Amino acid sequence: MTHILLINHNASERKTLREQLASTGFTVSEASTLTAAERQRASRSPDLLITNLALPDGDVSELIRAAAPSPTLVIADTRDVESIIAVMKAGAADVLVNPSTADELIAAVVGLIRKIGTQGTRPAVRDTVSSPVLFTGRCEALKRLSRDIAKVAATDSTVLIQGETGTGKELTARQVHSLSTRRQKPLVAVNCAAIPETLIESELFGYEKGAFTGATSNRIGLIEAADGGSLFLDEIGELPLAAQARLLRFIQEGEIRRIGSVTSKRVDTRLICATHRDLAHLVGQNTFRSDLFYRINVLGLFIPPLRERTDDLLDMAVWFVSTLSDRLGRPVKALSNASLEAVMQHAWPGNVRELEHALERGVVMAEGNEIEPEDIGLTRQRVTSQVPSENAPAKLATQPASIPAADERGSIDEEVSLEDYFMRFVLEYQDSMSETELAQKLGISRKCLWERRQRFGLPRKRAKKLRSA
Repeated sequence: MTHILLINHNASERKTLREQLASTGFTVSEASTLTAAERQRASRSPDLLITNLALPDGDVSELIRAAAPSPTLVIADTRDVESIIAVMKAGAADVLVNPSTADELIAAVVGLIRKIGTQGTRPAVRDTVSSPVLFTGRCEALKRLSRDIAKVAATDSTVLIQGETGTGKELTARQVHSLSTRRQKPLVAVNCAAIPETLIESELFGYEKGAFTGATSNRIGLIEAADGGSLFLDEIGELPLAAQARLLRFIQEGEIRRIGSVTSKRVDTRLICATHRDLAHLVGQNTFRSDLFYRINVLGLFIPPLRERTDDLLDMAVWFVSTLSDRLGRPVKALSNASLEAVMQHAWPGNVRELEHALERGVVMAEGNEIEPEDIGLTRQRVTSQVPSENAPAKLATQPASIPAADERGSIDEEVSLEDYFMRFVLEYQDSMSETELAQKLGISRKCLWERRQRFGLPRKRAKKLRSA
């Protein structure tokens, strides 16, 4: 089992990090200072070290060099850019910039442990830990995505990853970086929506002493911190227009200028962007620059939402139950037929993240021999009457008042498959609805509606004049 040494002088933060790591299946030992960490290393050599950038009794760079070949993951605040550069020069395997989430921490740890296993210097991480990153199913869209990731990783071109919240955009970005020639250099991840608008430019580009009130020393930006590696800008659609203009020059010229500086500096940083928003629509609203959109949309990767990956949904659910049971130390229980039906009927606005969390709840809460819909929070009432989320189109059960809900119709009951429901719904309402309206009521895109029509042999009849979409 992978052993991690966690070094953090803040007891509450250390407890939170320990619980996050232990819940994923790692063995974790703790130290509050560098001195205590040296004692821990002397008694048992860790596979991986995770440390805060600021510690009370010494320089983290010395720990990084002393711990080699064991890799060190450094957790830093976005304001400590100069120190981040120092620890990267000292040999830090990766830097996780706050604010960060538990998912981001686990993804970074799994990536490092997998790299250790590949290089053969340490035992590889267990399949139950790395498998969420590696899951592949029968879905042709995901197979195509994997092929595209390999193609994109072989270049240094800018990448735009699009997909709804919870589909795995950051994991995709990390895969692109880990397969690229820059994998030995850092991947600096920044959530554009999490940094205040007044600070975003100084965080990305840095500033000179005296550039503004409070600028008491020179600071390098995160773009410069990722020099030689990759910069991941998550939720780039939230970037202010002023920062967009400065970012555009960096992409065009490969150089940056700190706030308050009169000179520019060339940097070799690959840009990987991600968003759940429709950037073309934002361009039309004049909230996103069209020239920046065309610059970042060089190599595009699209992650389909879970509701369009029904070929993999049940396999993924069963696989998650097995993986989470092992991770949480619980006996593996099967999903009941009612749970499988509920999983298929639910629209999953939170996508893979929502599915994983629902099944984790089921693994913990199930009392019988099987996991029931109530255990995963998907009762029949919730499945058929959910309020659509902002992140997803209207669900299958969101119907106009003139169309009865599923449990009010004798023709559709629990035994009818999702495919049967789709065919009956289309045949019944295609003469009174446009393709756009049909897709909205079914909770799918028009493209997906067309594909399913072809698959089930339900071509659109053109004999009658339809209302405009």
